[in-house]
Amino acid sequence: MMNEQVVGSDFDSFLEEEGILQETELVAVKRVLAMHLQKLMQEQRISKVEMARRMETSRSALNRLLDPKNESVTLHTMDRAAYVLGKHLHLTLA
Repeated sequence: MMNEQVVGSDFDSFLEEEGILQETELVAVKRVLAMHLQKLMQEQRISKVEMARRMETSRSALNRLLDPKNESVTLHTMDRAAYVLGKHLHLTLA
């Protein structure tokens, strides 16, 4: 087996050099959150209409929350969705 050497920087360093690390991480977090919420809704057999009703929001606001590409979701909306599904939203600064 050949001893492979990595030339250059790691991927995070590359993204940071390009000035897009923070944006890329936020998009990834939003996508993971949307996937988790959809999975919990499926497991609990909660439709989008019912979820929106429980959150006391519109179906279009719920669709924005569940859209992995939509980055304009507020913390309040994320927290409300977690609460409705019996979960808590935890944020940390690292």
